[in-house]
Amino acid sequence: MLASDPGASIANIATEAGVDRRTVYRRFASRDDLLDAIYASRLAAIEHAIADARLREAPVAVALHRYVENIIAVNRTWPVDLARMLADDSVRARRDACVREVDAFLERATDEGLLRSGLPEGWASALLPQLMHLVSRQMPDLSPAQAADVVVDTLLRGLGAS
Repeated sequence: MLASDPGASIANIATEAGVDRRTVYRRFASRDDLLDAIYASRLAAIEHAIADARLREAPVAVALHRYVENIIAVNRTWPVDLARMLADDSVRARRDACVREVDAFLERATDEGLLRSGLPEGWASALLPQLMHLVSRQMPDLSPAQAADVVVDTLLRGLGAS
């Protein structure tokens, strides 16, 4: 609900969830507390997605597909805007660690020849999240695995080594 209406009230959220707003307030003292919990859950899911993909150990093509599939699932489960989340320094530090991990993986993918070298610095790092976001929203009927196939194929055909 917050993805489609970021200004949704606690009462509207409670109604959508099928509970009384008092039930929501028993768990979350304020709307901000609810948002903090949502963002924390999304960030934890991203961290788990990265760990599960084994970006440092798994073969690059396998790790890429698993990472993309996992993040598409996260995007669909937690479709919230991250801008507010990044205002918190500790959350931003965790998110930045995730970005560094993926950037190092994309560098590894380039070093191992899966991605073409000579592209502008940071191009793959900027493009991959956009592709995942796009397929998450525009192709909801595809499973995360099918959506990952589309993203990885698009990435490798556009950035792949010849």
